[in-house]
Amino acid sequence: MTTGSTSSEKVKERRFQHWQVVALFLLIYDLISLNAAYFLALWFRFDCRISQIESEYWKAYLMFGVIYSILAVLVYHFCGLYRSVWRFASFMEMERIVLGCLISFAVQILGISICVSLVSDEYWRMPYSYYFMGFMMQFFFSMTARFSYRFFLLFKERHVSGRTEIHPVMVIGAGSAGRAIIREVNHMGNGNDRVVCIIDDDKNKWKRNIDGIPIIGGRDEIMAACSKYKIEKIYIAIPSATPGELKEILGVCKETDCALKLLRNMYQMVDEDRITVQDLKDVSIEDLLGRDPIRVDMKEIYESLSGKVIMVTGGGGSIGSELCRQVAKHEPKELIIFDIYENNAYDIQQELKRLHPELKLTVLIGSVRDAGRLEYVFDKYRPEVVYHAAAHKHVPLMEESPHESIKNNVFGTYNTALMAKKYGCRRFVLISTDKAVNPTNIMGASKRLCEMVVQCFAKEGGNTEYAAVRFGNVLGSNGSVVPLFREQIAQGGPVTVTHPDIIRYFMTIPEAVSLVLQAGSYAKGGEIFVLDMGSPVKIDTLARNLIRLSGLKPDEDIKISYTGLRPGEKMYEEKLMDEEGLMTTPNHLIHIGKPIEIDVAKFKEQLEVLKQAAFDEEGDIRETVAGMVTTYKA
Repeated sequence: MTTGSTSSEKVKERRFQHWQVVALFLLIYDLISLNAAYFLALWFRFDCRISQIESEYWKAYLMFGVIYSILAVLVYHFCGLYRSVWRFASFMEMERIVLGCLISFAVQILGISICVSLVSDEYWRMPYSYYFMGFMMQFFFSMTARFSYRFFLLFKERHVSGRTEIHPVMVIGAGSAGRAIIREVNHMGNGNDRVVCIIDDDKNKWKRNIDGIPIIGGRDEIMAACSKYKIEKIYIAIPSATPGELKEILGVCKETDCALKLLRNMYQMVDEDRITVQDLKDVSIEDLLGRDPIRVDMKEIYESLSGKVIMVTGGGGSIGSELCRQVAKHEPKELIIFDIYENNAYDIQQELKRLHPELKLTVLIGSVRDAGRLEYVFDKYRPEVVYHAAAHKHVPLMEESPHESIKNNVFGTYNTALMAKKYGCRRFVLISTDKAVNPTNIMGASKRLCEMVVQCFAKEGGNTEYAAVRFGNVLGSNGSVVPLFREQIAQGGPVTVTHPDIIRYFMTIPEAVSLVLQAGSYAKGGEIFVLDMGSPVKIDTLARNLIRLSGLKPDEDIKISYTGLRPGEKMYEEKLMDEEGLMTTPNHLIHIGKPIEIDVAKFKEQLEVLKQAAFDEEGDIRETVAGMVTTYKA
């Protein structure tokens, strides 16, 4: 668990404890005030002299007083008077108080009348003034306790805020979540921040106000309002916004140079009255992509993984570790992590032990290039499903070390696929890349050879179902542009982009992995599954957005430097080769590329030649690869 999430949980825990204390105080206060209200009503009725109160009335009051206070507190509870956050008390809370008082008043009339009839045959009811004054004082006492805190904060704000520097805030969203944020910022003294205007696309709300703050218009007014009110921060609180709508709003907001905060996962928040500024998070680059939520069939994935021995090669890497996280949630019989990098393997091991103590977890160090080590592992643990994520993936580095790319990617895949076949593995899923399509670099060509290896094993038949899953770049993975850009921004720039027009497909790591698991459940043998990555993104735009999200201005605060395409780098990536067709699956984000016919015997002969060239480190291995991957343009 990260430090940030731990801090957030502590804040929420303290907030919950504070709420419990307040609720207990109100409960005790109500038990006293409810009795006092009707006692005072009786006292006033008889000229403020206890000795003047007729005995039947006094007996009836004493008989019903304790019972009434308990019943009234229960009524208050069911009306939500112990769940509200009274520092935000408003008209909604007043409605609850009125409802609670009216219901308890009905209880009072019925109960006290019964008590009067029990103590006297002559008196069938209490005086009218008793009921009227009792109700009014009960309402007054209930209102006073719950609204006094807010009135104190309003007084404090008016007398203190004028002497301090104010940071103007814009809130986008005039719903209940937005109102909660506004009230906390303006009435709880949240630093020197003050909400000065509200944006909402609902025209019926325009020219109205919330707590005196004007709703000035829709998203078209954001830029003008920022200039007019000198806005420094924008808080976005729109639970109903789709990812596409949120992308449009953020697209405008990021041009304002204001600090941006976003209220996330509001569908998980049961009581919006308890939303606070602490629930606002920084806007991420994923938010700016505006992708619709990825949906997978959890039942299919569960059935394909539950109760099985699962092995993930490269399990400590960005994709491999997320595969392990998601597999661990589906109750496998055993999860085997296989990785050459011990630090990465250790990190994911400790994380899974903490999050899933019930999981049978085995972490093994080894290389997929070592056939002997793989045979030992497969023979001992007999994995039923293998996700092969171990690979060299950095394009520029592999251009400098092409033999290593072939050794690790191609023959590492071959070794693992061979062991899967030999030891009766049910399913083997290769993690591939869109760089395998019409490759212009040795890394992409090596991954295309990996796909051909998988197709070759599938064509040979057997009990193992072989498949490959192909997708583009994943945000935040090791070596991806986003961590690099953030590091460059933190250092003051410049941010390096290879070409102003270069584009790439992007997906978050959890999204990609969930689709990999879904695709794996569809595997029948030899398929190349292609994930729908959405619309491509210009890397230059990505860099500029990251600079703006850091509160800086591109080309002013942080320079952007264009370094030129690197060896083997494309201007754009493709997901399918011209020769491949496209078939659909039950999940519209997963497609199947029609396999290209492979001469298995010829391909195996070529693999032997390639293996000799790779391990002998002789000659230009690119020529040998080009003879096998006809679409490779070295």
